[in-house]
Amino acid sequence: MKEKVIKKQVSEYVAVFEPDQRVGGYSVSIPALPGCISEGDTFEEALANIREAAQLYVEVMQQTKGKDWLKKESRVIIAPVQVAF
Repeated sequence: MKEKVIKKQVSEYVAVFEPDQRVGGYSVSIPALPGCISEGDTFEEALANIREAAQLYVEVMQQTKGKDWLKKESRVIIAPVQVAF
């Protein structure tokens, strides 16, 4: 009996984590996936939550718009910028 092989595509996105100064924890979003936002009490929890949110986001988009909607995110550079005032 042959084993069925399931192929999955793996994409990488930039997630932006912001500490929540009022209640603690982190809010996190993926700019390339508009509306894909999550949060967590710790960085690790926020990371796990945004991974799950992104996977669900991609699954829904593939079901509603087909597989061709997915565009590869270009590499971005994130760097601090100093501003004098």
